[in-house]
Amino acid sequence: LQQLDLSDNMLSDTIPSELGNLKKLQILYLGRNQLNGTIPSELGHFRVIKEFSLNQNLLTGTIPSELCNLKTLRKLHLDQTFLSGSIPGQIGSLAQLTNLFLNNSDLSGSIPSELGNLTKLQILSLGSNHFNGTIPSELGSLPKLTYFDISNNSLSGSIPSELGNLTKLRFLGLSNNHCSGSIPSELGNLTQLTDLTLYSNALSGSIPS
Repeated sequence: LQQLDLSDNMLSDTIPSELGNLKKLQILYLGRNQLNGTIPSELGHFRVIKEFSLNQNLLTGTIPSELCNLKTLRKLHLDQTFLSGSIPGQIGSLAQLTNLFLNNSDLSGSIPSELGNLTKLQILSLGSNHFNGTIPSELGSLPKLTYFDISNNSLSGSIPSELGNLTKLRFLGLSNNHCSGSIPSELGNLTQLTDLTLYSNALSGSIPS
């Protein structure tokens, strides 16, 4: 079996750990169901998985660090769940990842600087969680990033000037946080940007020309 798509149903109960035995599985879609319980650590045993979606379920518990063993993974959708705890720092080893959706959950802690290692990342969606601490400057090292949303969290500190290196960025969402200091003039380098949301922070100083 190479592809398993059970999305958009009314499936309930927990995710069977035996799915981890499907060594040739490349695509697993279980999103938009009523699955509950935790994510089985056995799902970190896939060898050639490329797309993995568990979004819009009733899942609880933490993100298993075993998922960071999925070296072939390109798209990871764990958004709109009740997952809590922090993002495992080992996620920075998923070198093939292009899409990471963790938004609208109960995740907390700091945003790991290791995300800056994901140089193929195009979409990073972390909005509407409980992240705190500062925005890692390492996130300015993602040359292919087009969409970056960390709005609706509890992030503080200044906006890193390194974000001005994300020259392919089209959407940058930092609203509803506790960011302070001035708006970096380097954001003027983002010539592809169509949406910039900075409202509901504690920013000061002048608007960069």
